[in-house]
Amino acid sequence: MMVVEVVAKKSLSSKEKYGTIQSAIWLLVLVVFLAWIFIWIMTPTNTWKQVWMPQLYEKTASTYFGVQGLPLLLYTFPVLFIAVLGCVYLHIAKSTNSSNMGRCNDGKKCIWKRPVLVRGLLGIVSGTELAFLFMFIALLVWSFSTYLHHDFAIITHKSAATLGFKVWERRLVKTAIRFGQVGNICFAFLFYPVARASSLLPLLGLTSERCIKYHIWLGHITMTLFTLHGLCFIIFWAVTGQTSKMLEWKKVGISKVAGELSLLCGLFMWVATIPRVRRKMFEFFFYTHHLYIFFIVFFIFHVGTHYACIMLPGLYLFLVDRFLRFLQSRQQVSLVSARVLPCETIELNFSKDHGLTYNPTSIMFINVPSISKLQWHPFTVTSHSNFEKEKLSVVIKSEGTWSKKLYQMLSTPSSIDHLNVSVEGPHGPTLTNYTRHDTLVMVSGGIGITPFVSIIKELIYMSTTFRYITPKIILICAFKNTSCLSLLDLILPNSCTPYDISNTQIQIEAYITRDKKPNPNPMPDNLIQIQSIWFKPNADDAPISAMLGSHCWLWLAAIITSSFIIFFIIIGLITHYFISPIHHNTNKIFSSTLRSFINILVICVSIVIAASAAFLWNNKQDAKKTKKIQNMEGHTPSEVSPDLKNNDAGRELESLPQQSLAQATNVHYGARPDLRRLLSEIKGSSVGVLVAGPMKMKQEVAAICSSDLAENLHFESFSFGW
Repeated sequence: MMVVEVVAKKSLSSKEKYGTIQSAIWLLVLVVFLAWIFIWIMTPTNTWKQVWMPQLYEKTASTYFGVQGLPLLLYTFPVLFIAVLGCVYLHIAKSTNSSNMGRCNDGKKCIWKRPVLVRGLLGIVSGTELAFLFMFIALLVWSFSTYLHHDFAIITHKSAATLGFKVWERRLVKTAIRFGQVGNICFAFLFYPVARASSLLPLLGLTSERCIKYHIWLGHITMTLFTLHGLCFIIFWAVTGQTSKMLEWKKVGISKVAGELSLLCGLFMWVATIPRVRRKMFEFFFYTHHLYIFFIVFFIFHVGTHYACIMLPGLYLFLVDRFLRFLQSRQQVSLVSARVLPCETIELNFSKDHGLTYNPTSIMFINVPSISKLQWHPFTVTSHSNFEKEKLSVVIKSEGTWSKKLYQMLSTPSSIDHLNVSVEGPHGPTLTNYTRHDTLVMVSGGIGITPFVSIIKELIYMSTTFRYITPKIILICAFKNTSCLSLLDLILPNSCTPYDISNTQIQIEAYITRDKKPNPNPMPDNLIQIQSIWFKPNADDAPISAMLGSHCWLWLAAIITSSFIIFFIIIGLITHYFISPIHHNTNKIFSSTLRSFINILVICVSIVIAASAAFLWNNKQDAKKTKKIQNMEGHTPSEVSPDLKNNDAGRELESLPQQSLAQATNVHYGARPDLRRLLSEIKGSSVGVLVAGPMKMKQEVAAICSSDLAENLHFESFSFGW
């Protein structure tokens, strides 16, 4: 008994120590972030331009990095420093399984997370999101108005006439320039939401799929400002008879042709993002979006390295993430089996490394080269990493062109015996805390049930393994046809590990909207017709493993730090020994375009060196661990694990949910769920309402949760519409 008490005290002491470290990291992150925001606020002022900047340039211009060193220090370094601190914080949080991110135990804080806007161009927006959006718009308005105030104050009839222009023409030029500079602020934030493996989003309790809407907002604002920037200049050149300037590509300064090419690439991408175009021609949207590479390159050629440093941190983190995902996607993974469900849905079962863990609602991007070598599609992971230690599963509904081809490929009688597949991920929330609510209400439409499958498995695992008191689960799911009830079979873990759902309070209300004939058996007989496909193992296929091993956050911090140091050293040497001598000794001017190209090249080389070294080292360690486990278990890499095969075989024999789950299921035919009535009947001080499905369903649930009569309902939406 005394030993247990000593261990408990040591554990508590360790958690307190780590908690102190986490608090210190948060405080440092907050200080650096506020300093970075202060720089953004001061940038358009005369104090910054005429007093502080000249003094700072005087001190940094003589360094190895020249004039480029100051914007790197002011705009790039703070964000990368925060990203590294975030990695350390997340590593500690993962190790101790403790974090306050995303929790909503305080009623006043929960108010800020409730939906404020439900219908409109912005979609479903919470109070916190709306507050930050207003602050960001305020920053843009402040910057634009301050720039113009100072510019217009020095434009007089005399100064304009000296240059051969009218006052309004000079003001038009200044307005065009400021549109571009304010657009650069938006561009600086554009890449943060799409850096899936970045530490910045998890540090705020966010995931990349939930931040896509921020990327969309920023993209629209950015392209609006850049388009106004280009149009103002075109009008100015047309009025003043200087249209020939549109073809200028200067050796030094602003390159107009590069800017025009960048804007054209951006406009093509912008047109492809129109909702109607994107829905009807997804492949056009997907392939057009790859123009972002040319958009970025020509943008940097246009503005030069000085202004490019403003948007560099977001781009830098995105490039690190993108290259790591590229390395992971080059390897073919082991697809063990597939199950074809009667509702035109496929479950793919992959072999996974024992050390790979992930949280509920994680997603994984899948590429099947035989269908398309370029298309990657995200799907929710439905398996549980602790219950199903050797298997990772995703469920795919046959809806789009790509998924229909996959379904036809696997559902035909002469099915293939092997399928080459590559994956990226899984990506998901760093930490979850579903036990903070008394009741969890999950509202799904169709295939939207998949994220809830993973959450229910997590709660079953917690109640089985740790004997936690889990919240009551109410699953409200709407399906088109009776055959879709087979998706409920996915709820129960497919594992040899024993589990007990008797301690989990679960209630399922399933609504069949198109089939009006009730069936006394809630689980129809035709669900037994499930086709299982076993694929032949391939020695070249590898189980899915963590991209950077179990200490992924520390490795990511090392990659960011080492790659930026490599970039600093190389660019410093080039500036000091190659660029500066040309300026000072030969009195020649070094080409701005060439300098920008060198910077782009060095950034890419630095990231490739650091990321490749970390990825290959971890890959080697994973291979050693996998081989050791396989030797202990007595099967070769080309063989399917006996446990995995037995698990799936057992599931084939029992395609229906267990009796206890069947008893908890009520099926309603020919009706849609009355969500307002169902949610109003749920009692409890804290009710978590999770929704995944069509936008109309999300909006309806959000509207109910945002009403004054639903103070106990806490809304959360899952969106996977990439």
